[in-house]
Amino acid sequence: MRARPPSRVRTRTLRRALLVGLTALSLSAAPWASAAPAPDKRPGADVITDWNSTAVAVIADDARRPTAEPFLWYGFVSAAVYNAVVGIEGRYAEYKWDVRGPRHASSEAAAATAARRVLLTYFPASKVRIEKAYTASLAKIPDGTAQKQGERFGELAAERLIALREEDGRGERVTFAPEPAPGVWRPAPPTYSPAVNAWLGKVRPMLSDDPEQFMPGPPPALTSRRYAQDLAETKAMGGKSGSRRSARQTETALFFSHPLPQQLQAGYRDHVTRHKLDIVDAARLFAAANTAAADATITTWNAKFTYALWRPIHAIRLAGTDGNPATKADPDWTPLLNTPPYPEYIGGHCANDGAVMAVLDRLTGGDIDLRLSSTPTGTTRTYKTSADFHRDTVNARIWGGIHFRTSDEVGTRIGRDIGTWAMDHYFRPLR
Repeated sequence: MRARPPSRVRTRTLRRALLVGLTALSLSAAPWASAAPAPDKRPGADVITDWNSTAVAVIADDARRPTAEPFLWYGFVSAAVYNAVVGIEGRYAEYKWDVRGPRHASSEAAAATAARRVLLTYFPASKVRIEKAYTASLAKIPDGTAQKQGERFGELAAERLIALREEDGRGERVTFAPEPAPGVWRPAPPTYSPAVNAWLGKVRPMLSDDPEQFMPGPPPALTSRRYAQDLAETKAMGGKSGSRRSARQTETALFFSHPLPQQLQAGYRDHVTRHKLDIVDAARLFAAANTAAADATITTWNAKFTYALWRPIHAIRLAGTDGNPATKADPDWTPLLNTPPYPEYIGGHCANDGAVMAVLDRLTGGDIDLRLSSTPTGTTRTYKTSADFHRDTVNARIWGGIHFRTSDEVGTRIGRDIGTWAMDHYFRPLR
């Protein structure tokens, strides 16, 4: 990735410092700047789930952002909304901010305004949808000083997030053209698409200060026993035809072929609604899960494009070239699911699963009660424990024929490390 000129770095730093300084000055000069403890009765979570639905519609439907990229954008929106809410209501520490809003401001207006501003900044083409959602949100909030104060504070929370993400590496040109060789990724049938979103691995994380903090070691060597075992399992269980899968295992593979970012957002909304979380706890759940998933995505893509490991379709078809006498080639082998257009190691689905499950374990005490639905199968599953969820997601990618077990297990572990670290350092209860 291109190095930033020093002048741009200094300009960005001065701009951030000016924004933080002006924010603090404007708030300290306001009559409502010294926030007292929030009242016991807080608003419900409708504004949080409504704006998550709007974010999904804008990012996944309107902008059609591919693969795991939506996790980054959901992290942006959720972090800004979280700061807007807890800055008024209290209870939890803010995300990379230390500004308190007015005691009696509407946290619902603040949340809606923060989400609106972030989405308009990054997805201006969806302005009609976003403004319609904003009008609907404000219509549910009584007019008056509390609403206006909430709107102003929501704008400040969004400005803070936008400033934090300036020049963070999004969309940078990253060259990825590996030389063909045994073990090295190459475009896969049926589309033979070039690798997508290589820049994701170079984005500045949302939580960690070190983009290499959770970087895994390399995958098993092609000549190792572990590699041969992984290949044999995926070859036997992940083929489109002639597989040893049971009907239930096939259904599991197809169930988790639903786009994961959207599948999880719907699961969070359902959990918040069924458990009647208030606005503060709902904002915290979305922010913690989505920022941890954003960092898991960044770490995953860093690993994928660093190690550039080939996918099972090529590993199996070209096994005669890998130098391992324990592997046997099948030139006609085809996976159950279409092979994604990026390298194999580590498993991105499982890394995100690990991050999210570690967060939910911390928030729920282990009873995650996560209900997910899948369009490919038309079915719904409820997971009570993260262990059950990980068992199915790891196996699903093998049974779908697009991953090796080591990649999924390492991805899950790395993801859980990220989610645990996130809850140790962010979103903590105030003393």
